[in-house]
Amino acid sequence: MLFFKLLRESYSFAVQSIVGNKTRTFLSLLGITIGIFSVIAILTAFDSIQYSIQKDLESMGSNVLFIQKYPMIGGPNLDWAEIQRRPVISYKESEEIKKRSNLAEYVAYQGFVRGDVKHAGLTYNQAGIIPVSEEYDKVVPITELNVGRYISSVEFQNGSPVCVIGSKIFKQLFTNENPLGKEILFYGRKATVIGVFKDSGKNTLGSDYRNTCVIPINFGLGFRDIKDIGGGSIIVKAKKGISNDDFSDELTGVMRAVRKLKPAQKSNFEVVEMTAIQDLLNNIFGVISVIGWIIGGFSLLVGGFGIANIMFVSVKERTGQIGIQKSLGAKNNFILQQFLFEAIFLSLLGGVLGLLVVWGGAVLATYLFKFDIILSLKNIAIGIVVSAAIGLLSGILPAWKASKLDPVEAMRTTF
Repeated sequence: MLFFKLLRESYSFAVQSIVGNKTRTFLSLLGITIGIFSVIAILTAFDSIQYSIQKDLESMGSNVLFIQKYPMIGGPNLDWAEIQRRPVISYKESEEIKKRSNLAEYVAYQGFVRGDVKHAGLTYNQAGIIPVSEEYDKVVPITELNVGRYISSVEFQNGSPVCVIGSKIFKQLFTNENPLGKEILFYGRKATVIGVFKDSGKNTLGSDYRNTCVIPINFGLGFRDIKDIGGGSIIVKAKKGISNDDFSDELTGVMRAVRKLKPAQKSNFEVVEMTAIQDLLNNIFGVISVIGWIIGGFSLLVGGFGIANIMFVSVKERTGQIGIQKSLGAKNNFILQQFLFEAIFLSLLGGVLGLLVVWGGAVLATYLFKFDIILSLKNIAIGIVVSAAIGLLSGILPAWKASKLDPVEAMRTTF
């Protein structure tokens, strides 16, 4: 019963403090609100991005490895001059891996180059031209098509001059015109449009089909030598039950054999796991999260001083009331807890306001950017716990001062 009495009285005094001096209370709680907003907003953004990354990784599969020229993670110990001299990953090498690998289920090649795409006097500048091999859609989650179809097996084998274009290219070159069956021009070669990707935006792994033009690799070889495409990579999916370590070892061995590297020679390529991408991003997010806590910590510190200021003023204004309570038998512990609870209530109010701002921002960002930002229960709990802790720490000294007041001296302030 005593506990609930304390809560009721502390809540009543907190409300009186807010109503009695709205401006002072608002300015004092602003630091808590901004601090909680800063910290929880950053945590919410990171959690949402990590969730999206995890979803994208799962859609591709954990047993997918990349063979590429450059390492996924940089560092001061890397010899970038040597890395730059490495030969690019070629389509012929992907075909050799397909022949020699016993653990691979699918092997795909992906090139990349930028170029202007033209149609009927209109130009889309610097589109991403992506020559791919037949099993590309087996290892990479292709964006759904808005109209038309994807490249067929026969078209891949024959190197047919066909393409699937992104939504941005479609809107700029065709407007309301039906693009299917129409020809576009890039690098001096014509290609027939057979499909248009849906406008699904850019995923967290960087895939964005809106400004791209996907073509069969054998068609791409005909108008631009694939060895000049610096973004070429081989994407390989393992058979079921094969560990990434075993798969990586086999691919490394096959690739070294294809390039005829001697045992003493270093590998002039990289075999990258999808988990390496996640680890890299997690490290980056970890550093930025610490920075977010530091920035939010300054606001929380200011907010803590604000709460302490309110409580010191409250103790001074209610000195006579404290004396009366003590004369009627209130113990020091009761007075101490009363003011502590009041400080916690005020701090929690600032924290809840900060959480409401984060929630509103998450809803608005989801609507504007079409990217799901979710305020999780974990982050809500962190916001509430941090707010309560700030209130507790800020209220200790004022509450202790109130509990130590002499009842006789305190009562004199009422006369």
